[in-house]
Amino acid sequence: MAAYNDRPMTDAAAAEPLFLRACRRQPVERTPIWMMRQAGRYLPSYRAVRSRASFLEMCRTPALACEVTLQPIDQFGFDAAILFSDILVTLPPMGLEVAFPEKGPVIADPVRDRAAIDRLVVPDPVAELPYVMEAVRQIRAGLAGRVPLIGFAGAPFTLVTYAVEGGGSKDYVNTKRLLFGDPEAAHALLEKMADTVAAYLAAQVEAGAQAVQLFDSWAGILSPRDFEEYALRWARHVIARLRAHPAVAAAGVPVIYFVNGCAPYLDSYPTSGADVLGVDWRIELATVRRRVGDGVALQGNLDPGALFLPPDALRARVEAILDEGGPRGHIFNLGHGVTPPTDPERVRVMVETVKARRWDGR
Repeated sequence: MAAYNDRPMTDAAAAEPLFLRACRRQPVERTPIWMMRQAGRYLPSYRAVRSRASFLEMCRTPALACEVTLQPIDQFGFDAAILFSDILVTLPPMGLEVAFPEKGPVIADPVRDRAAIDRLVVPDPVAELPYVMEAVRQIRAGLAGRVPLIGFAGAPFTLVTYAVEGGGSKDYVNTKRLLFGDPEAAHALLEKMADTVAAYLAAQVEAGAQAVQLFDSWAGILSPRDFEEYALRWARHVIARLRAHPAVAAAGVPVIYFVNGCAPYLDSYPTSGADVLGVDWRIELATVRRRVGDGVALQGNLDPGALFLPPDALRARVEAILDEGGPRGHIFNLGHGVTPPTDPERVRVMVETVKARRWDGR
């Protein structure tokens, strides 16, 4: 299959990638599209790589991370690539052992008290995670300027949930016991996570990432008050540290903040300091725009399950989201990651529908 080389046609677009212009709410000739987990198990080519290496081996082998990152760009022509990695790779350098069995990540010794928090360190990401930085460099070389590369990290609160629960959870009882039983200790842990994440994202930018996304996958378990105190507060800390970093500031790197389950938080969500707010599928994009105003770009928000629709029905869903997003400050994406059973041809329908909608009348 031939690789896509879908460069924007205008001189201005050629000088600045479509995705980055949308992040900055600049004019675009069409809405850009990328997809969370776009390098993943729905792709036969990904599964072929995965058959010869474990997930962790793929994350830690720059050539393999580069290979699978480029697959969806070559096959579908997305407008941005996202680094293949995992949000939990920052935990082992902090002092937490993480395993990745098929059922999901497992932390061997969860953080449940102040002594365990005090033992954690804020690592040097360049020294401790060199394979990530090398993957960024190899991906940038492999992309050869076709599209920008997005780096990413887990947001402090989401990392805390994994560290405290020891993996995924249904009720997050250990996390909430820490937050409400010992808020001082909770903030000490959140601060270490935030400092780690800020340094890690800055290192990705220094290695070549052209935008970064902060994933707060589990912030939606909090009340609005607690979201501001425990999730948003420390996301702001990360974003402020990034803004102050010379490499990030010099390049004007856009920051995306994605909260899964953002609907209860729309009054405070735009105060994160991010350039782009990710929107899940549980609320209409137009409603979010009315609530947060025009000062930030929005990213989203097709339900990943909609990719199981027949093609005509899927196109209608995509068109409706494009109408809501409008011609400025919208990046098309799913409301969460693509699911493994998804037919790649439905992904192609989604991408082609987005690309067919032109905002300049051509």
